[in-house]
Amino acid sequence: MKKAIGVVGLASVALLGACSSGDQVTVGAKNFTEQFILAKMTELLLEQEGYEVEMRDNLGSTALRQALENGQVDVTWDYTGTGLVTYNGEDPIADVDEAFARIQEVDGEQGITWTNISEVNNTYTLVMREDQANELGIESISDLSDYVNDNPGEFRMASDAEFANRPDGLPGVYETYGFEFGDAQVIEMNYGLNYDAIGNEEVEVAVGFSTDSRIPELNLINLEDDMDFFPAYSAAVSMTTEIYEEFPEMEEVFQRMADILDSEIMAELNYQVDIEQRNVDEVAEEFLQESGLLE
Repeated sequence: MKKAIGVVGLASVALLGACSSGDQVTVGAKNFTEQFILAKMTELLLEQEGYEVEMRDNLGSTALRQALENGQVDVTWDYTGTGLVTYNGEDPIADVDEAFARIQEVDGEQGITWTNISEVNNTYTLVMREDQANELGIESISDLSDYVNDNPGEFRMASDAEFANRPDGLPGVYETYGFEFGDAQVIEMNYGLNYDAIGNEEVEVAVGFSTDSRIPELNLINLEDDMDFFPAYSAAVSMTTEIYEEFPEMEEVFQRMADILDSEIMAELNYQVDIEQRNVDEVAEEFLQESGLLE
């Protein structure tokens, strides 16, 4: 069900005056709704401060990270869990503050600076249709593991290729919870189509993001991660240290966003795009204006 966005305080908008006309920043984004929204808000706030912004969006996690490392992207919103596990091969960390401190340390040695952690925690989740899960008594991933082991080949799962292969995705779930879908039971598709697949009863399980508004909209439930496998995926700014040192005032600009964003607000913004079919640019601009961040 749609919830009203609550604005946590109003921020006065004042030009920092720290950048000169023509300073250019490239903003990157991954290939799903939340990333498009975050990137657009970043673009609008930077343009308000006088920067010229180039967008490079619709990238997979690995492609975005490579673009950041080689300087094709200057700044992006990324997730602490992805930074630790996928980019750096670190063990997952469930604690939000610990995960943020660790990614700052690890990436700081590689010329990448993390700032402006928000209260958006877009961790992975496994979802089922609520009616089926209730009928089978499946509330947690451990319950799912028991059912799959007792009924091999019965359940099918929808997953994007990245989650199906990354260590903090299906391989890690299998190892932690002691079960495995057969290769024929994992149906890979672009993220977003997984919701269509489970909603149309083409699969019984699907991967999701915890802030995705299609979960309640389609009467799906998040299976409890009762063994705390999925790490914290707090949204924060990730930028090259070079651009951070050149334009340190950007941290203040992004903090305005970080101060008002949380998982509930992010889910509502995602809802407006995914369910109400509103334009990403309109949703981002409207939110910033209502929050007092954009003139």
